[in-house]
Amino acid sequence: MYDPTVARLTYRALLGRRRALILAALPVLLLVISAAVRGLSGADDQVAADLLGGFALATMVPIIGVIAGTGAIGPEIDDGSVVYLLAKPVKRSTIIFTKLIVAIAVTMAFSAIPTFVAGLILNGNGQQIAVAYTVAALVASIAYAAMFLLLGTVTRHAVVFGLVYALVWEALFGSLVQGARTLSVQQWSLAVAQKVTDGDLVTSEVGLSTAVILLTVVTAGATWYAGQKLRTLKLAGEE
Repeated sequence: MYDPTVARLTYRALLGRRRALILAALPVLLLVISAAVRGLSGADDQVAADLLGGFALATMVPIIGVIAGTGAIGPEIDDGSVVYLLAKPVKRSTIIFTKLIVAIAVTMAFSAIPTFVAGLILNGNGQQIAVAYTVAALVASIAYAAMFLLLGTVTRHAVVFGLVYALVWEALFGSLVQGARTLSVQQWSLAVAQKVTDGDLVTSEVGLSTAVILLTVVTAGATWYAGQKLRTLKLAGEE
């Protein structure tokens, strides 16, 4: 199910100089803001939770997921180079699974690690806030990578639609509109993270069991459908 050659090519595409700089921009901004906030207000658990929840989880993680998920396959489909990959004796389900693993790994590296470091800067992991939001980032990375990998297989405008989802639905509606919170990856990941904290600073509108089911269904469903869409791509001479 995992192909090292496909993985190497995908890592190379995602971690090229230009894309790597884009991926690193928000994590660097998070760390700079965290250091400034700590210097100005000192260690404050509520401030740490607000910044990690409002910026790291609601904005940074989904945007990085968009870049990694769509970038794992979208550009290859857009420029037609995917036909060379599909011509190889590799199952298309293996291609999708491998690209998903790479997208998840990149999303986790550029979101969960900075979230943990930012949490340590802000309040030294008081009330397990840094660990809780790191867990949320890790869990959300899996679902986002699958969703945006699927988006990369179904439209040439995957980045645009992904950013609209990340910035409008997750960062805005998912945080402010009561009904939308149930259908938010952010809230599902917070339900998992809530079990890690010592206090009530990390909360979710969704129960843990519901969150786990929804995360599993969305991740598995998006991965399966992405594989189906890739199978519909025809190589020259196949028709």
